[in-house]
Amino acid sequence: MGLIGGAGAQSLNGSQLRLDASTSTGTDTDDDSDRILVAGFIPKNSASIIAIVAYTVSGVIHWIHYFRFWPRRRYMLTLTIGMTGMVMGFILRIAYSANPYWEIHSNPSSISTLIIFIVMSLFILCSPCAFLALDYVLFEHLSQSPTFGLEVSRKCLALPSSLSSPTSRISIVKIFVWADIVTFNFQSTGGGLQTDNPVLSNIGRILVNIGLVLQLISFGFFVYLLLVFGYRIRTSYPHLWHMMNPHGQTFSSTIGLFKTTAIHDWRILFYMLCFSCICIIIRSAFRVVEYAQGYNGFLSTHEGYFYLLDALPLWLAMTQFCFFWPSRFLDTQGMTSASGGPSVDLQTPGKTKLYASHEANHEWIPLEAGQTSTSSSTRSNTPPSPDPDAATNSNVHAHALLGEDRGSEVIGA
Repeated sequence: MGLIGGAGAQSLNGSQLRLDASTSTGTDTDDDSDRILVAGFIPKNSASIIAIVAYTVSGVIHWIHYFRFWPRRRYMLTLTIGMTGMVMGFILRIAYSANPYWEIHSNPSSISTLIIFIVMSLFILCSPCAFLALDYVLFEHLSQSPTFGLEVSRKCLALPSSLSSPTSRISIVKIFVWADIVTFNFQSTGGGLQTDNPVLSNIGRILVNIGLVLQLISFGFFVYLLLVFGYRIRTSYPHLWHMMNPHGQTFSSTIGLFKTTAIHDWRILFYMLCFSCICIIIRSAFRVVEYAQGYNGFLSTHEGYFYLLDALPLWLAMTQFCFFWPSRFLDTQGMTSASGGPSVDLQTPGKTKLYASHEANHEWIPLEAGQTSTSSSTRSNTPPSPDPDAATNSNVHAHALLGEDRGSEVIGA
């Protein structure tokens, strides 16, 4: 039988197990009636092995990309560590299935079973919080890209960010990461209380559900910001949405597991974030319904739905980064190149304007002809050569789209 149908045969809650044990064995009723299933069912090892293989393959590719691309973007650790945490959760799922029973008159083996179950639940339940954090970081860097310029970022972001406005102290990443920290504490605390004790189990279920609902609301607001940003660019700045591709790139020419060539179309990253958000919302909604049904609810005791609505959507959302590693969006038109040079602003049709960022207030400053000795190259849309003699006196550096470090090249004296 399939996962959804077959799991039901093993989906026995504590009372059902005790009843079956007492009727199927004529002599060991007292001993068997003291045993209950901690999770309410016995996980299928075959499904766990498939999940381990899938997440391990994707996770290894992520780690390869992380060490392969330079400079390394430390925020990408949220993806690699999150995938590693999911693998650990599924490994513990197999370990739990080897001895899934909790004995009312506890012995050391049943205590270790309970510990394995709790740690397994925490890994699988809380690791996706890292995936949410990755989406937050990627969106903030995308929205602050010099491709759009300061004016476009200000008008298209529904929530003014500290990077797009020097008068704003709001950081998109900080807002949602702190929201995730709060929801993570609810989920981890509640997950640690998932035991056979009905009182503690009920409290844990309530705490987890509160955390999941708050996480869904918070992430829903993030999705709103993402969609509004894309909608405003498409309607107010159609030349940015339908930007020409001077490099002749196609989707098939850019997709690849181990390609390192730069991707020049920012919309690919935008669509990737949208797909990731859809998958995460599916998972979050499933978790809310699952914990609302209770410890012995239908979704909780039928693991097929867990793989279909939780493990699979998360794997799809994160595996896409194997083919389009975000660092590949660095060296593109409108983004600082890896070899240095200024960023290019495309907010005005038919006109290219060079921008730099002042490190004191993160404000995008247009480089006028009178400000540098490279005004002729600015007017000709050719990146000016940096002046090495001005390096010690200048505070102006180029920003990379997805970089956490500012460029070391000087744009103007």
